Amino acid sequence: MIRFPVLSALLVCLAVAASAQSNAPWGYQGRKGPLSWGKLSPDYSTCADGRAQSPIDIRDAHRSKNLQPIDFHYIAGGVTLRNTGHTIEVEVHPGSYIIANGVRYNLESFEFHRPGEHAVNGRLTDMDVELKHRSPDGQMAILVARFVENMDAPNATMAALWQHLPQSPGATQTDSDLINPGGLLPGDRGYWTYMGSLTTPPCTEGVRWFILEQTVPVSTAQLNAFRSLYRLNSRPLQDRHNRVIEANE
Repeated sequence: MIRFPVLSALLVCLAVAASAQSNAPWGYQGRKGPLSWGKLSPDYSTCADGRAQSPIDIRDAHRSKNLQPIDFHYIAGGVTLRNTGHTIEVEVHPGSYIIANGVRYNLESFEFHRPGEHAVNGRLTDMDVELKHRSPDGQMAILVARFVENMDAPNATMAALWQHLPQSPGATQTDSDLINPGGLLPGDRGYWTYMGSLTTPPCTEGVRWFILEQTVPVSTAQLNAFRSLYRLNSRPLQDRHNRVIEANE
């Protein structure tokens, strides 16, 4: 008999694989924007019909003594930046991982969204980075660091990445410098967590989200560099549907 967590992970993998075969174009505005995603392809139906969609507004979280601090094991290495036509995605070399509540999740890539997709008590940040992880049995976890604009406070890791920003959709740039994703995170790594979905088609559910509570400053120039490529690339907030949001103590 298959245990539910394994079955859930299997469904996530199958849905992601199916989405890779769908060529239905989508975007963040107009007829192919978020309100229409569920109609663009049968593969995207969960975007309209799902009951555990992301992003959401983080509020009324329950402090839990059972949630352990996230154990970070990020290593520095070369990366590849890809302009996907929807965001800047950064592919990392294998080896970085986190351990969250006893589960190891390997870091696969991270990507940027403007404004930040998750709200806290109704307020969005200027930008976020979403670090995508996967456990050996296929469970997906996304860790979010939220950025706020500070004119004279550039982020050093972002500065290194931004030197290699691919300017056109489909373009890639390799950065052979040693980039440690931990440099994008705040010093205090307390978090909120809940079960949700991918925030892009096919909006697959069964994703564990970790939203870091403390924000990270970035400079106006760094925000403007991303804004020149993607003025808006975040999904609107979704209905919480009575899902539980927990916070570690």
